[in-house]
Amino acid sequence: MKRDKIYFASDFHLGSPNLEKSHEREKNIVSWLDHIKDDAKSIYLVGDIFDFWFEYSKVVPKGFTRLLGKLAQLCDDGINLNLVVGNHDMWVNDYFQKEIGLKVFTKQVIINENDNKILISHGDGLGKGNISFKVIKKIFKSPLCRWLFERVHPNLGVSIAHLWSNSSRKKSKKIKNNNHDNLIDYCKKLQKTNPIDFYVFGHLHSPESINIDETTKYINTGDWINHNSYAVFYNGNIEIKKWS
Repeated sequence: MKRDKIYFASDFHLGSPNLEKSHEREKNIVSWLDHIKDDAKSIYLVGDIFDFWFEYSKVVPKGFTRLLGKLAQLCDDGINLNLVVGNHDMWVNDYFQKEIGLKVFTKQVIINENDNKILISHGDGLGKGNISFKVIKKIFKSPLCRWLFERVHPNLGVSIAHLWSNSSRKKSKKIKNNNHDNLIDYCKKLQKTNPIDFYVFGHLHSPESINIDETTKYINTGDWINHNSYAVFYNGNIEIKKWS
């Protein structure tokens, strides 16, 4: 089988709401990766793969070895595997590159495939509004904040992070599900100076495919908590699909 498809998926949030649910979700994700591995040229994980991820200098969070092992296998098989970090896994370092072999992008990335220009970003903090989130994100991404958190014992630090994550998700759920307009406005503004054929985002946990204009499409990959949704680029088009 020819490897000529590009897959996009986001918002696995492994670690939430508990280990039992996360393990069930993880096995489902691994079965999907097994299904697509024969025709996948590239796979882009578009952020929030883990509900929380922090790499200490000598320690990485435990758990989810099924997914990490499968990703390593895909890289070893020659699939171009990429992570575009989200707001829940922004504190990556070099573990994924050195141990697994995938590429990590801390900012949005633009790729060219078959004369199609595709912008890929988790989507958090883009567009107008949500000022408080943008301020908090800037603080969290600062070297000082990262340095201070690293001084907290992992048992306490990771526990606090998961409590914060679950609390913030409950508060923002309604906002996220109705926030596609902000990202679409962001796309329309960018089109004026840097035309793109496809915009691929995650973050909002709601799969969508919307035409920006006659030649441009907005794609949101949704999530694997409620939708098991992903996007696939093939024959010059990107479609939303669901795994069951």
